[in-house]
Order: sequence, then C-alpha cells, then structure tokens
Amino acid sequence: MMSFRGTRLQHTHLPLSTVWLLESLAESKGRQQLFEKQSPQLLTTLREMALIESTESSNRIEGVTVERSRLRPLVLGKARPRDRSEEEIVGYRLALNWIHTEYRQIPINPETCLRLHALAQGGTSGDAGQWKTIPNDIIAILPDGRREVRFRPLPPDQVPEAMAELCLGYRHAVDQLQVTPLLASACLILDFLCIHPFRDGNGRVSRLLTLLAFYHHGYQVGRYISHERIVEQTKEDYYEVLKASSIGWHENRHDILPWFNYLLSTWRLAYREFEERAARQQPRRGSKTELVEYALQNLVGTFGIAEVERLCPNVSRDTIRLVMNRWREEGRLESLGKGRDAKWRRLEQKG
Repeated sequence: MMSFRGTRLQHTHLPLSTVWLLESLAESKGRQQLFEKQSPQLLTTLREMALIESTESSNRIEGVTVERSRLRPLVLGKARPRDRSEEEIVGYRLALNWIHTEYRQIPINPETCLRLHALAQGGTSGDAGQWKTIPNDIIAILPDGRREVRFRPLPPDQVPEAMAELCLGYRHAVDQLQVTPLLASACLILDFLCIHPFRDGNGRVSRLLTLLAFYHHGYQVGRYISHERIVEQTKEDYYEVLKASSIGWHENRHDILPWFNYLLSTWRLAYREFEERAARQQPRRGSKTELVEYALQNLVGTFGIAEVERLCPNVSRDTIRLVMNRWREEGRLESLGKGRDAKWRRLEQKG
C-alpha cells in the first residue's frame, strides 16, 4: 500500500551492506539445490523439525503455548486438539502444509490472506478469516506499567480497500521488475503489519506471507529451517526494526531499509544454519548408525520407533533398536513402556 505508492520505492538506494546480503542469499539459494540432491534422508528430518519449530515459535510469539508432550502429536500426528490453543497449533500447521505443497498455485491477494488467517486461527474465533471490525491499536506496556500507543493501524472501514491496493501494488512491482523481488516482499509484509487487517493473528499471518513470498522467488530454506524460530530468537530486534520502519508510514515518509535488512538477515541465518547442519550432520555413506543418532537428537517430546523409522527409511528396525538401546544404557534415552508401541523420550545430558 503506502510503500508502493508513487516512485519513491523504485528510487530507493540500497547500501552496500544490503547488496551484500542479497548476493549472499542468492548464492545460498544455489547451494541449497545441491544439498537437496545429495542428502534426501537428512532433509526428511529437517522438514519435520522445521514444521514443529515453526508452528511452536510463531504461536508462542503471540502467547499461544501447549504442553511440550502434545506438540509433536498435534503437528505431525493425528491427535485431536483439546482446547483453543491446540486448535491454533493445528491450524498453523495446516497453513504451513498448504504453503509447502501448493505455493506455486497460491497468489498474493486478499483472499489468500483471509484463508491464511482462517487456518492460523484454527477456526476457533468468530472472526477467523474476516477483516477486523473494531480498531486495534498496537500498545506498548512501559516498565512502570503505563500503556502507550506504539502504532495506530488503519481503521476497519479502510482495510478491504487497503489490502486490495497492497496486493495489487506488490504484484505490479514484481511483474514490472520495478524493484528487486525481495525488497517488494519486505514492503508487502511491512505494509500488511501497518494495516493490521485482523483483530488478532496478524503476526502469524505476516510470517506465513513471508514464507509464501520467499517461496515465490525461489528462496525455499523455510522448508528445512524454521524462519519463525529465528524471528522468536531475535524478537527484540524484530520489534525495534518494525518500529523504526513504521515511523511516518501513514504519510509515506517511512524508511523500509531497517525492516528490509532485518528480514534479509533472518533468512541469511536460516541458510547458514541449513548449510551447517547439512555439512556437520550428514552421515557418511553407509553410516546408518549416525543417521539414527541424528534423528534421535532432533525428535521432540515422546516418540515411537515408527517415527524413527520414518526419518531413517533405509535403516532396518534391528539397527534402530540397537542404537536406541545403547542410548538407553548410556542414560540418553528413556523407554516409557514395553512392546512395539512403546513410547520413548530423550533425556537431557548434564554437564
């Protein structure tokens, strides 16, 4: 919306540090394709880890949490949600699955935003998938307990038109090659957050939109490394750059660069983590024991042997049992039952 009005965006001068980040991401995008061809078993594990971490972190940023033991069954299993928080966990997972599998057919338009909101809210609220009908100022709580308005988004009656303008402006900027696609993506997300079109859940939808937009431009590391977790880990920076880049937004005098650099930096961190994990953890050829150990290191909560088998498709059950029993003897793993359906959990190592 505001970021795409006029010609100021096209004339934005990118500093050398920003250009370097863009070049670094482009190089990482190419290397990712090589890892995908060379390490299919490792990538299966990373995909499941990212799905769990993304769902947990994006909801936790908004104050939605569930018991750790329930997280994996809700995200990867068929556990039925027991309360509203669990419904939102399942809903975010469904939204991620939709993007991961159908991103080529998902356009950036208001209807997509509404559907992402409906999914992420888990269908638990009466206005899931609907624009806000009451103002929702962004409030900061000061150390002394006082509350102050940090940012005043658009009023409800302006939201439908603003969202239509935003999506049209973004598509036009990308289609006409007016700016680098990632800069257009940064503007899309910043303007979305400044419009704040939903009563609740704007942060979660913004992170889903970020994933979708980066997918469209060939940056698919979000499939293997949780972008949402990195945002959660840098949450203070996230709020600071949003504040810096939203100053003057209503008058189209805002500076997109703080937000743009932050967004690029988080994705660069994701690519760096992806490459480090792939290089460090990739089992040597024939080392099935190492593959099982890598899977055990990254399973969350309680799990069964069938879940380990899914992450290690070319490893026999006997080999998996051998590794798991050795870990149990070493005090690294605990069995919670007996028989083929027994559940296990990893024990924290002291020191």
